[in-house]
Amino acid sequence: MSYLVYIPQDIEEEGKNYLLGKGYKVKIGSDLAEETLMEEIKECDAVLTRSTAVINKRVIQAGENLKVIAKYGVGLDNINIEAATDRGIYVTNTPEANANVVAEHVMALILSLSKNLHLADRELRNGNFAIRNQLFGMDLEGKTLGIIGLGRIGNILAKKASKGFDMKVIGYDPYVAASSNQEIDIVTDLEWLFRNSDIISLHLPLTKTTKGLIGSKEFSWMKSSAYFVNASRGGIVKENDLVEVLQAGKIAGAGVDVFEVEPPEKRNPLFKLDNVIVSPHNAALTKEGSIRMAVHAAMQVHQVLTGVKPNWAVNDPITKGLSM
Repeated sequence: MSYLVYIPQDIEEEGKNYLLGKGYKVKIGSDLAEETLMEEIKECDAVLTRSTAVINKRVIQAGENLKVIAKYGVGLDNINIEAATDRGIYVTNTPEANANVVAEHVMALILSLSKNLHLADRELRNGNFAIRNQLFGMDLEGKTLGIIGLGRIGNILAKKASKGFDMKVIGYDPYVAASSNQEIDIVTDLEWLFRNSDIISLHLPLTKTTKGLIGSKEFSWMKSSAYFVNASRGGIVKENDLVEVLQAGKIAGAGVDVFEVEPPEKRNPLFKLDNVIVSPHNAALTKEGSIRMAVHAAMQVHQVLTGVKPNWAVNDPITKGLSM
């Protein structure tokens, strides 16, 4: 029997070739509208999806033969895991494909912000060499990095900051009581982390609990010299509150890879601020990382369709629960 794998948004050739080499048929989606997804998923046995396609309850119910939804990436906010679990469908992700890549991107944002590289580049291109005497960066050595969310990415980031830049690292995670990572001092008070960090980096999944978690109250705790970086999910931060504190100069700046609404509108006020560096939700998208995500997601599809429990299942459709 030849199974059909639906890929709503195209992926790297290596991922498709893995599936084709295992004897599966591959169907690339034509559009990401809900009605199109519902129509194209009908006869498919598996879905390999990126972040843009919303695999909601209606789409899942339309997939009558569906056995697995494999996420190309880590975040699962575009997939209705509960609906999939109720239908006996596995949901998987690729946690080992891009953690280091995202941590690298975060360090790039931290370095660019702390050294004013974005402003120096712009001014020099406009002939303003004298800007060198007006833009003063910040040493990273000895500064405190506060990491909110101590999963794979948070732990890798802590190592890079501590070992590579001699930073002190403190971490907060309501689900982590202690850490084997010697680079991180665990704190249990989120306010204390905000007040004592020179840079704060956010690494939480977007859930009902974390949606809108960071807003004006939390930003008011920050030092005026501190920077805020978000390369996790935009919905965790109240974007308007972030804009307000940046416009008022109440914090030094921000590095933003993710937005409340994606793609963000061209008029997004963050784009007009000199103390902000933005990137288009591409922290995980190096060439190598993208290939790993495609192949790892394809591997999960193959495992489920051959009757093997997938390595990176985030639910347990047998017991109808989460396995994370």
